[in-house]
Amino acid sequence: MTPLALLPILGIVVALAACTAAYATPLVRRLATHVGMVDEVGERRMHEQPKPRIGGIAVFLGFAFALFSVVGYLIARNQLRDFDKIHDIIGMLFGATLILMVGIWDDIMGMRPRNKFIAQIVVAGISLLYGFVIKDIENPFARGNYIHFAVPWNYALSLVWYVGMMNAINFIDGLDGLLSGLTAISGASLAIIAVGHGHPELALVLAALVGGALGFLPFNYNPATIILGDSGALFIGYIFATVSIIGTSKTAFTISLLIPLVALALPILDTAVTIVRRTSMGKKITEGDRGHFHHQLVFRFGLNVRQAVLLIYVLCAALGIVAFMLSGGVASLKLAQAGISVMAGTPP
Repeated sequence: MTPLALLPILGIVVALAACTAAYATPLVRRLATHVGMVDEVGERRMHEQPKPRIGGIAVFLGFAFALFSVVGYLIARNQLRDFDKIHDIIGMLFGATLILMVGIWDDIMGMRPRNKFIAQIVVAGISLLYGFVIKDIENPFARGNYIHFAVPWNYALSLVWYVGMMNAINFIDGLDGLLSGLTAISGASLAIIAVGHGHPELALVLAALVGGALGFLPFNYNPATIILGDSGALFIGYIFATVSIIGTSKTAFTISLLIPLVALALPILDTAVTIVRRTSMGKKITEGDRGHFHHQLVFRFGLNVRQAVLLIYVLCAALGIVAFMLSGGVASLKLAQAGISVMAGTPP
């Protein structure tokens, strides 16, 4: 099946995930309000009223329902029969469920930063044992030359990537609608790149994530009636991290690891700056503040929340375009259209 034939399937995945998330969000919001699972007003908070904080459950439900439905259909129609691709999808769903439970526990019960960090390492470790490990990356300064990571350095690099990505996504979730919109934009960019590089399973996963974020966004956009919470942020970060690792381990394209670095440059750079800032000030890395990039747009440059979020949307879209061009741009899509099989084991 060619990329053009895959596009309608991706559209169905996005629509299913969006509709499911949009239907589930009011129910999750009502549940959170009823049992008191709300994010209280505080000095580090940007909202003036308490808000339900387990919105990640709704995004996950949309994601999982769409992915299970379409993947089951494709397997039944013998259009997805490559064991490795099915293996990857199952692994991502399992790992995403585990990290979602960690986030829900933190949203409901509250976890000490150290314990949450340990939980992230455990989930990442399970994913490494499952096979999601960075083995080789191509040298961006010498195309065709690969840097091989032997044991245990490949596991160490993969662990840092997992934990770093989950926390980077968590840190950026500071304004109404910011993370859900960023997820939709960056996820769409990476899905298009996955199609061009012959990774239909990654495109399906990203399409489900994009749909879940879009279905949740109307309830999360300023003024939000519900927020993602750690359940949503950790889940989204896990998916982005895993997709990046799978792409790196299977594609022969030079910039496979560079692509998500560019597409997700904003949260990654913001996290790096945050670590340096807090360390230099003698603070704990986990100690919250209002020094993030999105906070600076509001408090230093005088933008309101909507203006700041829209500006970041534009920046994310621009980074997505840059990542697309670095990945080969339209040429990669034409190459895939001409002969790369993008559905498991099926000729175009």
